[in-house]
Amino acid sequence: MAFTVAGQRRICTDFPNGNDYLVVGEINHHYWGIARRHYALAMEYRRLGSSGMYVSEITYGNWITHGSQVEQDAAAKCVRAALDSGITTFDTADVYAGTKAEVVLGKALKGVRRESYELLTKVYWPTGPGKNDRGLSRKHIMESVHASLKRLQTDHIDLYQFHRFDYETPLEESLRAFDDLIAQGKVNYIGFSEWRSEEIRAALKIQDEKGYSRFVSSQPQYSMLWRVIESEVDPVCKANGIGQIVWSPIAQGALTGKYLPGKKPPAGSRATDKKGGANMISRWIRDEVLTAVQNLKPIADQVDLSLAQLAVAWVLQNPNVSSAIIGASKPAQIKENVKASGVKLSPEIMRDIDRVLGNLPERDSSKTVSPKPRA
Repeated sequence: MAFTVAGQRRICTDFPNGNDYLVVGEINHHYWGIARRHYALAMEYRRLGSSGMYVSEITYGNWITHGSQVEQDAAAKCVRAALDSGITTFDTADVYAGTKAEVVLGKALKGVRRESYELLTKVYWPTGPGKNDRGLSRKHIMESVHASLKRLQTDHIDLYQFHRFDYETPLEESLRAFDDLIAQGKVNYIGFSEWRSEEIRAALKIQDEKGYSRFVSSQPQYSMLWRVIESEVDPVCKANGIGQIVWSPIAQGALTGKYLPGKKPPAGSRATDKKGGANMISRWIRDEVLTAVQNLKPIADQVDLSLAQLAVAWVLQNPNVSSAIIGASKPAQIKENVKASGVKLSPEIMRDIDRVLGNLPERDSSKTVSPKPRA
């Protein structure tokens, strides 16, 4: 039996009284909160690497939104829209919006059954002015995890991640601190973001030799235009049971099609927001790239997707991608992008995308970098 909520089809699995129901239309949040535990959602889920934990194919991330572009009430609406769309995975970091992003997310998730979602955060970047307010020393990790738990209003983090590689801290020190957090029950799983293949191998060697808990996730930038993980990082991760939770699948918005060749960026867009990622997207605001993106439109139309949905669906075709992170300042953006979940693109469509983009995608693995010296 199936029912529809907010335009999405739901499949009945096991309603508590044993009856089948067909519900079409809106369900208020009280009843939807009950119903969603007994129905398989249209959202699809994947195992995170070799772990036993599943994550939603779409992760809601609050980098450069919560605490900066989006305030508490709007953030709560976005989080509710994410939950109603079947998203169970939420990604943040202690450094986002100067620690305010964790606070906003914690408040937005307050009252939601803790076991019903996966909470991800990260540590490395400076969260204060001191020399020890940064990096992956045991001191900073232990202080940061307690601060994150308080801001997020929870007693545990499902996935705690090294936000970059720290060249100033012995790797064994950082890994032992993470292993201790798992032993203490404050963290369930561990991962890293933007590490090079040799750094991943070095860490796995120590984890195996010391008997520490292994990494289960990698969080790299990955999109049609940014493919630097494909030659080295992704193969190492795949061979070692490490799933990818990728960020910026729509290339900071460049793959949405709203930026046109020969035209100024739309007012209020990310490309015009110096505090909201304008520097990152600037590399793609070139006529040759924007023309190619417009040439992807017929391919998107062919599979009945928007350009943004096509971009998110594209990264999910990689079987080692566990989830794609989307950001949103409005609930409507979430509702649109989650439609990429479950989409299967044919080999012909994938080849057509490659043909249109040609040599524009960045593939150089050396582009994966961490600050040296430490940030």
